[in-house]
Amino acid sequence: MKSNQFKKTAIAAAFTAAGLLPATAAHAGGTITWGEDKSVSLGLGMRSSFSSVEGGAANGSRAENIGLDSVRIYMGGSLNKYIKGTFNTEKNGDTITLLDGYAQFEFMDEFNVWVGRMLPPSDRSNLDGPYYLSNWVYPTAPYYPAIFAGRDDGATVWGKMLDKKLVYALGVFKGHNRAAGASNQSSSLLWAGRIAYNFLDAEPNPAYYTSSTYYGSVDVLTLAFAGQYQKNGVGTALLPGDYTEWNADLLFEKKLDFGVVTLEGAYYDVSTQGVVDTVLPGTNTGGITAGDAFLVSGAYMFPEKVGWGFVQPYGRYQELDPDVGLKTKQYDIGANYVIDGHNARISLDYTAAKVGTGSYKDSFIIGVQLQF
Repeated sequence: MKSNQFKKTAIAAAFTAAGLLPATAAHAGGTITWGEDKSVSLGLGMRSSFSSVEGGAANGSRAENIGLDSVRIYMGGSLNKYIKGTFNTEKNGDTITLLDGYAQFEFMDEFNVWVGRMLPPSDRSNLDGPYYLSNWVYPTAPYYPAIFAGRDDGATVWGKMLDKKLVYALGVFKGHNRAAGASNQSSSLLWAGRIAYNFLDAEPNPAYYTSSTYYGSVDVLTLAFAGQYQKNGVGTALLPGDYTEWNADLLFEKKLDFGVVTLEGAYYDVSTQGVVDTVLPGTNTGGITAGDAFLVSGAYMFPEKVGWGFVQPYGRYQELDPDVGLKTKQYDIGANYVIDGHNARISLDYTAAKVGTGSYKDSFIIGVQLQF
């Protein structure tokens, strides 16, 4: 959601099923072509859910809600084999907001340049977004500064080498805390990078984007490292600090005679040089908290088709440990009914989370995801 803080009211974030992250070209959709390598494409995505959250009501009782979590319009165009463009929107309350908008100069598998608003290179969960996770609920662990939904304005160089098994991305972006009174009075840029190697099959994703499950279509063992840095990226004008984040993630998925096994793990470390990041008026300000976090998850998809689709139970555990503040722990148990990969699935999710020594509070979600 990628969300807006390393520890953003952790219980609330743990129970939010909002869809705020990437839209990859792997969704369905229609394409109109004319001439040589000229085309325009259009696609739609939506996520809707029923939720029951312990202590979520204004009076402290259990809150039940039916919500439209995400509505996206995906658009793309191609002038020729090398020059393309992407324009995606996302629901933001009751309005529609720009999600992605970038020019694509795609010369070869090994070297490409994107310029505009996009996802900076980061961890797998952030590059999955809610539509390409194996779980329904977005993890609480990762946080990156962003204008909206994990995006920032900038440029990324990316490529795929060694039979597309080595994927790299390096970008420079407008960055965090460019506001009156905020830390970035020097207009320092944010630098971001990611490198991943696939030891088995190459992951069939566009560009440097990712998925956390392929439902057995490929065998995957991918190790990746990513990081971001911005001088004066946190704090105030009077007390600035540098923002540094690095993470590692690992995904294993194997199709066997008795089903598809999926295992995933990630570790995160955020440093602010001991500076507290203050929320100030403006976009992409405040919210970063120093600390570390990790998550581990597993899923298993049964080989037998049940009606329209396949059943994929999953589980996940997360810990978020800020340098200043209380540790958050969260368990997720659920199952996906996979009708058409990430384009059509129904999910049941039970989540229990607690902050510090407090008691666990739980939520139950039934979610529906469609992409056309």
